[in-house]
Amino acid sequence: MSAGRPARLAVGVVSAGRVGSVLGAALTAVGHHVVATSGVSRNSVHRAETLLPGVPLLPPDEVVQRADLALLAVPDDVLPGLVRGLAGAGCFRPGQIVVHTSGAHGVAVLDGAVEHGVLPLALHPAMTFTGRPEDVERLGSCCVGVTAAADDGAAWSVGEALVVEMGAEPVRIAEAARPLYHAALAHGANHLVTLVRDCAEVLERAGISPAERVIAPLLSAALDNALRHGDRALTGPVARGDTGTVRTHLREFAAVDPGLAETYRVLAGRTAHRAETAGLLPGRAVDEVRATLEEQR
Repeated sequence: MSAGRPARLAVGVVSAGRVGSVLGAALTAVGHHVVATSGVSRNSVHRAETLLPGVPLLPPDEVVQRADLALLAVPDDVLPGLVRGLAGAGCFRPGQIVVHTSGAHGVAVLDGAVEHGVLPLALHPAMTFTGRPEDVERLGSCCVGVTAAADDGAAWSVGEALVVEMGAEPVRIAEAARPLYHAALAHGANHLVTLVRDCAEVLERAGISPAERVIAPLLSAALDNALRHGDRALTGPVARGDTGTVRTHLREFAAVDPGLAETYRVLAGRTAHRAETAGLLPGRAVDEVRATLEEQR
């Protein structure tokens, strides 16, 4: 296998979840051969049939034993135990490539496999997955966090080559930075969904339907502006220092859901801080916003 371009590989996917099935399909599309996958739930079986047609469903140990490249696409908390179990069962072999897709872990979690002579890699796509065929195309517009052993140049090259083959952009993430990297992505993506759904449900309570049609242009523009212009994209009553409006918002949210009011209060405080740091809001106005947030607690 060349360090710059992996040879055609027999790929084993554990398991056929949203991520594993899509990455398996992406690797198939560029000439690799998925020889087996695992999955027991109805959704996993359906994804395997749709994205990995003809690939046999086998227990995880058999999937790994058949593979030149073992792709461990399991939840963060499941991964350490899975690696220990597979290592204890003698499923790994020298020269095998073992890749996991967890954002929270680097390659240290694969130490049990490394003892058997494998090449360990962590490849985490920075995108959300639905487990549907369109995800394979979406890989082409995303970045993948690549982590390998710090002193293993060949492993870094293999990881980056696999990512490029799938059409994505590799980004090197140091082992020690992996937890913070994952925390940042989860904070942005997961909490964005929460914010959007909270916004839509409050609008529906106000009799506005379909709420998604109303907020789509606003939120799309806000996201685009934030990515393009950073803190200079901040708008709204907090960034303007309109404490009367902030007070009204807190009162209205508290009447709907006290937890929502508290979320608004915390985020408004962060917004005031960012507006002050960016020079959008003078210190006196920031103090007034913070005082308003506290008086309404």
